[in-house]
Amino acid sequence: MKRAVVLLSGGLDSTTVLGQVIAEGWEAYALSFDYGQRHQEELERAMDIADALGAREHRVVRVDLAAFGGSALTDDLDVPKNRRTFDEIPITYVPARNTVFLALALAWAETLGARDVFAGMNALDYSGYPDCRPEFLEAFERLANVATKAGVESEEPAFRFHAPLMRLGKADIVRKAVELGVDLSRTLSCYDPAPAGAPCGACDACRLRARGFEEAGIPDPALVPGEPAGAKRS
Repeated sequence: MKRAVVLLSGGLDSTTVLGQVIAEGWEAYALSFDYGQRHQEELERAMDIADALGAREHRVVRVDLAAFGGSALTDDLDVPKNRRTFDEIPITYVPARNTVFLALALAWAETLGARDVFAGMNALDYSGYPDCRPEFLEAFERLANVATKAGVESEEPAFRFHAPLMRLGKADIVRKAVELGVDLSRTLSCYDPAPAGAPCGACDACRLRARGFEEAGIPDPALVPGEPAGAKRS
């Protein structure tokens, strides 16, 4: 069985990717980060999801990006609510976050003898972060193959970075998760949840998620207790 490292935030996209990787027969090593984010509830969700989906191992690594601040997710700044457009990089962008995350995923992959890293990046229905684009992922893959022992010793690229949802809209991601049988009631997609974990409903992540479920014609099971994940709206 081939091994893969899967970045897992506890949200809709990364959970769908983990479900897909496991369904395809990979031995999945889930990796989450406690980076000083205000939405710490997502780590609890990630641990629950990794166990429920059957990840071979799940690690939570502490990386204090809050030490630098500069983002509403790690600093004392208001999370934007009800933005009308997504044509500019918002204050919820965390500087270098995905670069740091992929670098640590690469380190674990090389240690495990894994050569594939999966992430839930999406470049269609997203907030506009520069490190969620295919150009970024392609550039990081080139870097990984010149910056590692495994890469230098291999005649072919040793590492492959996958973002299977990169060009899917949120509605298609919802449908894919339902097809895979992923329990989306376990997921949280909110930048500013209440202390008990309830989503705010107004941040970018909440609104993009809501639009995805609406366009898919499927009620969000995280908002409708007991609702089957694949149930259609009447």
